[in-house]
Amino acid sequence: MKFTVNWLKQYVDFDLSVEDLAEGLTMLGLEVDAVTPLYQDLTEIKVAEVITVDQHPQADHLSLCTVQVGTETKRVVCGAPNVRPGLLSAIALPGVIMPEGFKIKKSKLRGQVSEGMLCSEKELGLNDSHAGIIELPGSCTAGQSLRQALNLEDTLIEVDLTPNRPDCTSVIGIAREIAAFSGSSLKLPEADGSIPVTDSASFSVEVQDTTLCPRYAAQLLRGVKIGPSPAWLQRLLTAVGLRPINNIVDITNFVMLEYGQPLHAFDFNKLSGGKIIVRRALSGEKITTLDDVERLLDPDMLVICDENKPAAVAGIMGGGGSEVDNSTSEILLESAYFNPVSIRRTARRLKLSTDASYRFERGIDPQGAIKALNRAISLMVRYGGAEPAGSMVDCQGTMPKIKPINLRVQRTSNLLGDDFTLEEISNMLNAIEVTSTEIDKDTLLVTPPSFRVDLEREIDLVEEVARLRGYNEIPTTLPTVPMAFSSQAEDRLLRREISHMMTSLGCSEAINYSFTDPTNLDKLTLDENDHRRRTIRIMNPLSEEQSIMRTTLLPGLLENTRHNINHQNNDLKIFEIGKVFLPVDGQEQPLEEQHLSAVFSGRRQLDGPPVHFGTTPFDIYDAKGIIENILNEIRLKAHFIIGSDTPYSSSGQFLTIESAGKYLGELGKFSPAVLKSFGIKEEVYFLDLNLDNVGAAQIASINFKPLSRFPAVKRDLAIIINNGIGAGELVDAINNEGFKHLQQVEIFDIYQGSPISEGQKSVALSLTYHSDKNTLKDKTVAKVQNKIIALLVDKFHGKLREA
Repeated sequence: MKFTVNWLKQYVDFDLSVEDLAEGLTMLGLEVDAVTPLYQDLTEIKVAEVITVDQHPQADHLSLCTVQVGTETKRVVCGAPNVRPGLLSAIALPGVIMPEGFKIKKSKLRGQVSEGMLCSEKELGLNDSHAGIIELPGSCTAGQSLRQALNLEDTLIEVDLTPNRPDCTSVIGIAREIAAFSGSSLKLPEADGSIPVTDSASFSVEVQDTTLCPRYAAQLLRGVKIGPSPAWLQRLLTAVGLRPINNIVDITNFVMLEYGQPLHAFDFNKLSGGKIIVRRALSGEKITTLDDVERLLDPDMLVICDENKPAAVAGIMGGGGSEVDNSTSEILLESAYFNPVSIRRTARRLKLSTDASYRFERGIDPQGAIKALNRAISLMVRYGGAEPAGSMVDCQGTMPKIKPINLRVQRTSNLLGDDFTLEEISNMLNAIEVTSTEIDKDTLLVTPPSFRVDLEREIDLVEEVARLRGYNEIPTTLPTVPMAFSSQAEDRLLRREISHMMTSLGCSEAINYSFTDPTNLDKLTLDENDHRRRTIRIMNPLSEEQSIMRTTLLPGLLENTRHNINHQNNDLKIFEIGKVFLPVDGQEQPLEEQHLSAVFSGRRQLDGPPVHFGTTPFDIYDAKGIIENILNEIRLKAHFIIGSDTPYSSSGQFLTIESAGKYLGELGKFSPAVLKSFGIKEEVYFLDLNLDNVGAAQIASINFKPLSRFPAVKRDLAIIINNGIGAGELVDAINNEGFKHLQQVEIFDIYQGSPISEGQKSVALSLTYHSDKNTLKDKTVAKVQNKIIALLVDKFHGKLREA
């Protein structure tokens, strides 16, 4: 398997030297055979700008050119038909050794001195084009090294694969391995979005032998314009040893190298009857393959046929009769999964080994056919002008089944002579997309992904653990057991701490399913463009009421509330800490966010009889107080902001929570319409915190200082402001000014009514002043107090309320 480092970096971010990369691959069991720097012989070839072009006085087909190479001007004799003033091209100056091995010398051509050679792409070893000199983009600079100008500074790596690793016959497969040992994440190619489909397709597919061909997918493409591939694709294929042919064939080869899924493009107009039949060959049947060799087939071989004759040897090579050429305008693109044993046997009998058969006979990903087909279609639309005609045809028979495997932790440790934990093994396997679930403390139920057809037994998984740990990391002596507790994840500790705080505040924890009812989003009256409307549907739900992954915890808590109220338990404080699942464009896996959500109804105090604790109902200030308790306990400074209401909150009963401008959560009171849709007749308040954002916020450090020997001074003031101004805005305004000696500001009363004018309210503040150096005098305190009053009057157009 050949690939370049720059190609690999398209799918995984890593900061490794080529030597470390090769070492890492070898330690993963992917032995590196060769590491070859690419296009080093182009380093001395420079970018040149053609200044003038004159006719050679003694030759009609030659031109005398003046070219600029950096600060130097050179005179060159050139025979290329495309040479012209202003053109940026490549020049080999005297002394440069060309890729083909000959040395450039200053010479005379028909009596005229030539101080170098303007080069074609073939002479540079980039491709086979020699119709004219290379034309470089305007971003290149005269005098610049060609290798640098075209970003050709790359390294080719060749890996010797063992037969049991067909997943690594693709660049994505190699990138997955690099991601595992470098700690990076795999980046799969992004789809181009919706591709317009023209009229309906006029072809059919019939698979007569589903044992040899469990899956066959095809798509008809019209309006194809055959031409050369883009330069980046030609250079990439050339680097790994493939000859660029045309845009369509090159794309099929590129996707095969990228995904490990061989594809084949038929010229649709050369297929009789517009039909594909996948069947066994007839006795004595023949086909002339693309290498122009006539081959005798037998009934054990699988062939792809049109209505009358074979068009390809399945999984090995196409037929010359349906080859894509310059006249092709419609193609049928094939992506299939063939029986590996059948392909191996056919390739040996025909003595025909190809890149496609190399992959099929080892076993490709049975579920990868559609991904690769879509990728190729996307590239053909972009670079070949193709238009998909009708829907894709996908014929499936009995596909290989993925069998879960039990992996014992102690058995793994004993075989490898090192201590492993269940979590460690699970994380290592997860790094290569091998999922596992815990059966007990010593056993994992491992589900291999479809592309790992080699994982069949427990010992295969043990080998994976050894490989991922690193063979050179496994000790040759008995391991020592450190006398220390294992570290715990910070986010888990945060969730545990918040859970303890919620229970200490009198709340009860609920645990609900991650599956929910799609109608709950309608009950919450979420806007159509609300991100929580985008959900992940479960493939085989137990019921429609549990058919999607939840995007918010609130519906489950409202169901808990209704259940309790229906059983005469009206005084509730219920919370849940759990994940919500939000789809991410371009990713198969959703974003999983940890949230704290809670609902409250009934009395404020639940711990005793009403005769002692009263019947004061829970309100929004109680919910705000719970949030403040949590944030204070974890030393996180946050602000409560009165913003526009959410669709599910009552008007004027909603606050958002932010820290340093970043959203943390929200709290408020559910609207009557939402409560009615959930069958609840009591008032219910809610809060919701994004714990991932809370954990990522800046936490204040713990500072200790001795107790002051000097007393604090308290002063109260009441300010009359308009109802539209939040009382908390006054506190923030005072704190932001950083008044000297001001230690604390608290709201202790908000009053509306006589004698306060309608539309206004009185906010009473308690201010604490203190100095660590001396006892504050009344005059000093009064001076600061007057500044605060002036600030509130000026900024909020307030009025000091007289006693």
